[in-house]
Amino acid sequence: MSEIKTIGVAGCGTMGAGIAIVAARAGFRTVVYDTRQEALDKSLQQTRDFFAKSVQRGKMTEEKMAAAVDKLVVTTSLDGMGECDLVIDAVFEDLKVKHDLFTRLDKVCPSHTIFASNTSTLSITEIAAGSGRDDRFVGMHFCLPAQLMKLVEMSPGLNTTEETFTKAWAACEAMGQRPVKTKDNPGFILNYFLIPYNNDAIRLVEAGVAAPADIDRAIKEGLGYPMGPLELLDLIGLDTQLLLCEAMYGITNEPRAACPPLVKRMIAAGHLGRKSGRGFYTYEGNAMFGS
Repeated sequence: MSEIKTIGVAGCGTMGAGIAIVAARAGFRTVVYDTRQEALDKSLQQTRDFFAKSVQRGKMTEEKMAAAVDKLVVTTSLDGMGECDLVIDAVFEDLKVKHDLFTRLDKVCPSHTIFASNTSTLSITEIAAGSGRDDRFVGMHFCLPAQLMKLVEMSPGLNTTEETFTKAWAACEAMGQRPVKTKDNPGFILNYFLIPYNNDAIRLVEAGVAAPADIDRAIKEGLGYPMGPLELLDLIGLDTQLLLCEAMYGITNEPRAACPPLVKRMIAAGHLGRKSGRGFYTYEGNAMFGS
């Protein structure tokens, strides 16, 4: 176990809920913050269901499941993050929103607390500049679905100390994840490829080249990927994809990173993906992916 004992997760959307599962499953006391009580309640239920399915599949004992659930604490008050040694942000991909979050966290967390952002496209250095502690700030980009994917892209900002990065790296490994070090660069490694790739799949749908299920099947059977791009987009959420595109295109001017018009039409129609029950596919229930 690393020196870090308590991990905070700010935001309990799809990504935040997955990171919380990873931390609690590894034995960390895990505090999940969100302003929406209903989102916290939904996340807790999905987490219990995910662990129960893990027990059924023989991937977790009932004792470990009980211990992991016991490690989880949810709160709608930011003061509840006051005992965290590491806080990971999983809120909207918006620099102003993240600055506001970390400014408030800086007032309630002790000086030793490391701040981390799960951002996939924004600059770690720019987010850290609004945190009040840019020397104790790192990028920790988990991959969806976080509770199943092991990769975490770890990025230091320009003022991140080596001690901070080493402690955060150790905590990542203690969570059972496999970190890789990247430069503070838009899209890091994975999304540098993934955002244009997902947009290409959306443009195939827009052009009527093939149905979503056939595009996904072609990718999975032809390239050996475990999930098709349109299945993945439904998991990410079309509203999140729009934010990712705006952030990355705004920095790189890469044409393939520009959001296809179909995404905005789907958002306007409420077709956000799994979170709304309909995206490129239709879903029933609100089970977490993998449960």
